[in-house]
Amino acid sequence: MRADRLLSIMLLLQVHRRITARTLAQRLEVSERTIQRDMEALSVSGIPIISERGSGGGWGLLEEYRTNLTGLSESEVQALFLTRPNRLLSDLGLSQASEAAFIKLLAALPSMSRHNAEYARQRFYIDATGWRTPEEALPCLSVLQGAVWQESRLLFSYQRDAKQVERLVNPLGLVAKGSTWYLVAQIEGDIRTYRVSRIREARILPESFERPVDFDLATFWEQSTVAFKSNLPSYFVTLRALPELVPFLRNAGYYSHVEQIGEEDEEGWVKVFMRFDVESAALACLSGFGADVEVLEPEELREKIIDQARRMLAFYEQRSERREAMVERP
Repeated sequence: MRADRLLSIMLLLQVHRRITARTLAQRLEVSERTIQRDMEALSVSGIPIISERGSGGGWGLLEEYRTNLTGLSESEVQALFLTRPNRLLSDLGLSQASEAAFIKLLAALPSMSRHNAEYARQRFYIDATGWRTPEEALPCLSVLQGAVWQESRLLFSYQRDAKQVERLVNPLGLVAKGSTWYLVAQIEGDIRTYRVSRIREARILPESFERPVDFDLATFWEQSTVAFKSNLPSYFVTLRALPELVPFLRNAGYYSHVEQIGEEDEEGWVKVFMRFDVESAALACLSGFGADVEVLEPEELREKIIDQARRMLAFYEQRSERREAMVERP
């Protein structure tokens, strides 16, 4: 609803000294033209909105203006009390502070809103970790967190392949992908991402830095994620499989993904289209299903699986012959 959006714009303007139309459009999931019309509507209604052009510009409110229109709807209360990633808060050392804030916020709500919050909390729980997520050691996370908060330069050693390298960076933010932490940092004018579990030692330097004016952590992460996925190697395989094996193919691992499932053929098998990162991953995965999966394309992969099956059969026949010979030996 437009009224909710106008209120959200006012609150965002009150929180941020300056905010661009593009950022508002992204946050509120509308077009920049819609934001322009909303700004005109707020201005006509008497809200003291100002606009500045150029680098560092954007929309803002006169500093002395404040609004107290902060009432929460039922769905807003439920959403607020559902988003508590306990594991990640614990990583940051904020689990107790989060619980204290939760109690204070709950106590500050009207009785009906408090009921909605507790109702949602008892019926939904969000666990952001996967079943097979390995526990990663994060000895330097607190140091990185301090550097990000203080906007201080950071010197750290990073495990890259089989060697350690040193990096001097401007830490811009920390991102949790599932339960895996990443440091987003600026180095020599470029912005890069480092997996926190690979950082061995870190030291905050007594030097501050200026954040890029147009940098937005969420936008950067979304764009870099899209770029990362588009640059992943792809190896496509077409195969036939028994229908009951499809769930196992979906969870096979090996950096694989089931792209499409076809209809059952006259023999009761289904055609499956899969994507792997590399051929070796497809070979390791699909050969393990034995005769319950038939690779159709590419032909080279089919031939390699046949060759591997022959070598495995020859190996076990040879071993069986040796064992029989040893048993017969007096």
